[in-house]
Amino acid sequence: MIDIHAHILPSIDDGPETIEESIELCKIAANDGIEKIVATPHSKDGVYEAKSDKILKTVDALNLKLKENQIDIEILPGSETHIHEGLVESVRSGEVLTINNGGKFILFELPFVFIPPGTDKFVFNLKSNGIVPIIAHAERIAAFQKKPELVSQLVKVGALVQVNALALTGRGGPIEKKCVEWFLKNRWVHFIASDVHSLTGRPPILSKAVECATRIVGEEEARALVCHNPEQIINGLDI
Repeated sequence: MIDIHAHILPSIDDGPETIEESIELCKIAANDGIEKIVATPHSKDGVYEAKSDKILKTVDALNLKLKENQIDIEILPGSETHIHEGLVESVRSGEVLTINNGGKFILFELPFVFIPPGTDKFVFNLKSNGIVPIIAHAERIAAFQKKPELVSQLVKVGALVQVNALALTGRGGPIEKKCVEWFLKNRWVHFIASDVHSLTGRPPILSKAVECATRIVGEEEARALVCHNPEQIINGLDI
């Protein structure tokens, strides 16, 4: 399995504070069957401003430590960027990292309370410029919880959708669980990811969520959300 949304890098955002904690998280992920993790520290959210060069260097350092500790998992670069004007230019300049630094797919965070007016046009503009936005943890956004069909409008103009594993297992609460199940039933989900932050927060475990998704969309489709689809985008390929 491949986890495309993870705050796994040490001392760079609100994820783990030390590289030792990062290693422990990677052990948990590897034991769950995860082979690759895309490190997606917060960027352009008004609080954290993870710089691309620091992300790349920290990814290299963590991969080295994982090899030294014989943990069979690979960390890939990326970021979770907040919606902002000039995003196309930020991606093209390398200021904002895309998934696996491929220049095409970007993990894209919307405000939790509302969907900014014109977001559909914003998504369409990204797509027109060869950038595919992946909406991060869609089930946590209040506007989608109230009107799930708003997600389909953004999917129609080119967005992809990522949901958190804990939402499917129910640990995110009943509202998130109901929302994510509705997304799955309507085939609006493209990825399940952990959104791991710490040892005490969301764990880097996907297998339990896959079991839950299997009961809704079947095993083949559920596994595609953590295997085939993530594999495609880290290689820069369409789903």
